[in-house]
Amino acid sequence: MEQLLGQVAVRFSRLPMFPFFDLAHYTASVMSLKEQRGAVEISHNSPIACWVSAMICCFGGSILSSLMLAEPPVAFLGNTTSVLLASSVWYLIFYCPHDLVYRCFAFPPIRLMVSGMKEVTRTWKITRGVAHAHSHYKNAWMIMIVIGWARGAGSGLISNFEQLVRGVWKPETNELLKMSYPVKVSLVGAVLFTMQHINYLPVAKHNLMFFYTIFLVVTKVTMMLTEHKTSPFALFEAALSCLFFGWEPTCLKAKGEVRLPNNGTSTACDLGDSGKKKHAKKTE
Repeated sequence: MEQLLGQVAVRFSRLPMFPFFDLAHYTASVMSLKEQRGAVEISHNSPIACWVSAMICCFGGSILSSLMLAEPPVAFLGNTTSVLLASSVWYLIFYCPHDLVYRCFAFPPIRLMVSGMKEVTRTWKITRGVAHAHSHYKNAWMIMIVIGWARGAGSGLISNFEQLVRGVWKPETNELLKMSYPVKVSLVGAVLFTMQHINYLPVAKHNLMFFYTIFLVVTKVTMMLTEHKTSPFALFEAALSCLFFGWEPTCLKAKGEVRLPNNGTSTACDLGDSGKKKHAKKTE
């Protein structure tokens, strides 16, 4: 049984991403873009801006990792076949008469399959990012983690830049302020594959790829079927937060905002309404 499972994992690790899995990745990315508020209007008012946004969504990991390694961020354009494939997907989803292509892929069973295939490509992007960083910095495991993370969740990490292309500025949506599940799971994957790459994790690469991908696909499909948007890491994150960073003050939970100490002596929790007014007069 173990030998059979090992053979399956080896064959899985050699699975080519082009064209079917890459096609699923482009389809899921462009569909997500189309569902953003104002994206359809931009596609008609400025098709070039819409196309650039779509390419950022499809190749965001490559762009961000190239910038981090001081490589040309337009290097992805050298792969003409992939760019043409992504562009074809973008055109059909945005401009097909009666939205036939979008409606076809939005059909729940097909969308589940496309989303699952997209998660498979995430594993390959992370492993390639870790290996690419290792070729530049042999023993810099932190750089390997960052580049693997950028490859796996690049479109999310540079989503603010993509929004700017469409004329939208929402700094509060910065992924570093409030990470989405894909960004979190990509970071976990980057750490795991980096530890395996530098022989700190005694697991064969093909086995790690196989089980990590199964976790990605099963979790993604389950979240879509149950419409449950909460990250499966929520309980673990809460425990670590309490352990290393302490409990969140009650007043901040109630107000939903964080206020820094004034002159290092008092905080919003310490001051009442009258105390705040007196404190403001003194500081003036």
